[in-house]
Amino acid sequence: MALANSDISAQVRPEINPYYARKNSFGLFGAYSPDSSHILLGYAENRKLVDLGVSYNRRLIMDNAVNWQYSLELLPVALESDPVGVETNNQTKPIASTTTYDFGAQFVTCAPATVPYSYAGENGVIYSGTFSYACSGRRWTIGEAMSPIGMQWNFLPHRKIQPFFTGHGGYMYSTQPIPIIQAGSFNFTFDLGAGFEVYRSMTRSVRVEYRYHHISNHETAQGNPGIDSGLFQATYVFGR
Repeated sequence: MALANSDISAQVRPEINPYYARKNSFGLFGAYSPDSSHILLGYAENRKLVDLGVSYNRRLIMDNAVNWQYSLELLPVALESDPVGVETNNQTKPIASTTTYDFGAQFVTCAPATVPYSYAGENGVIYSGTFSYACSGRRWTIGEAMSPIGMQWNFLPHRKIQPFFTGHGGYMYSTQPIPIIQAGSFNFTFDLGAGFEVYRSMTRSVRVEYRYHHISNHETAQGNPGIDSGLFQATYVFGR
């Protein structure tokens, strides 16, 4: 009789969802890149990024191995920082003097450079010295961005800790040209990344990831050095 009761209890016990995977999820995230360099496509160096945004994911296909999701990101705050270029004229003839000029965000690279000069001015007066170029200080530019094209693949969806890959494409609009003043205020963006999603419950999780992030105007402006960044991002996610 006890065995029969046990069988009945097993039949009426509600089935437990074996997957940590929501149909719709929303996220709040922050992202930061402390530097930039030529990784794949961009050449502008010493740029920084700070992003604050929201995300939306929609489950598309899922099995025991992978949870394939559509991913959208909106960035109402997208900050980009460029080093400010400085030119110093160290004149030695006819009179020793030093003059410094603020060039703004014009340098693609901050590698120091020195160029000597010597020429004859009016009345045959010889002017000579050196021009030195370097970076000093930073210029922050505020903008907004959107990545409407995106995918995310979570692996091992039955586990609380899931590795994932992600990729997005979109645009960024800034209040002034970046990363140099000859470039444009409208840029295209794309990123590729990987990380881990840690589920605190069936509905809430935290994502931590690293992305290759690229910004470029696709030759729509006079200058297009592009920015390649290594972006660290953390997202708090909730949904059902």
